[in-house]
Amino acid sequence: MTDNHTTHDAATASTTPSAPTPKITLVTGANRGLGKEAALNLAAAGQDLLLTYRSHAEEIEAVLGEVRGLGRTAVAFRLDTTEFGAFPAFAAEVRAALGEHWGRDTFDHLLNNAGSAAMAPVAETTEAQLDSMYEVHFKGPYLLTQALLPLLADNGRVLNVSTGLTRFTQSDAAPYASMKGAVEVFTRYLAKELGPRGIAVNAIAPGATATDFGGGDLRDNEAVRQGLASVTAMGHVGYPGDIGAAVASLLADGTRWITGQRIEASGGMLL
Repeated sequence: MTDNHTTHDAATASTTPSAPTPKITLVTGANRGLGKEAALNLAAAGQDLLLTYRSHAEEIEAVLGEVRGLGRTAVAFRLDTTEFGAFPAFAAEVRAALGEHWGRDTFDHLLNNAGSAAMAPVAETTEAQLDSMYEVHFKGPYLLTQALLPLLADNGRVLNVSTGLTRFTQSDAAPYASMKGAVEVFTRYLAKELGPRGIAVNAIAPGATATDFGGGDLRDNEAVRQGLASVTAMGHVGYPGDIGAAVASLLADGTRWITGQRIEASGGMLL
């Protein structure tokens, strides 16, 4: 009987499935706002993380603590996405971290999230504002994605952050929204180029969301929130967690057949 019992245990052990290898997502601008919420939602969904921040190291340390509290592995890097010459060295850092922490040389998903706002009507936009928006929202993500493509696993994902303001307009959003429009075109071209590798590429376009973006007026000004809520089907402005949850959904296995798309997450704003 002892021999039979031992054989049964061995057979059971040999057929027990091993734990799935976690997906690894690189999130830029992950120390606050939408990037932070995306990171936390991805961690809650079982993904490990490579996180970047430009400043406020104390904020990224807090995010790392929360992610690790969810049982996930996370590594943070300082990166200014307008320091284009630093991208090759950053890619080397990422490769080294992948080997050290995961025994891999690729990651699965790239979320191009880092951004800032320069708001002005066309007639008042300065050359400096236009250059800033170009560098932060288009040139930076374009060249960073290019530098990281050799590290992006086949059958992975790229998700670029756009804005609802490429569909509807407001008087002071021209420089910002125009560059996000370019991001949406870039998304389609990249989806076509990476399709043979099984990599899906999409853009998520948040609507009005209560964060500190652009000075935090939408987060802090009740009158502004109420005005926008009145033109939103869901009856309120978005919250960072709404966008974080949408990001996690778009980087889940079940959406692998969606590519080259602009997905708006606005609660039905200005329908």
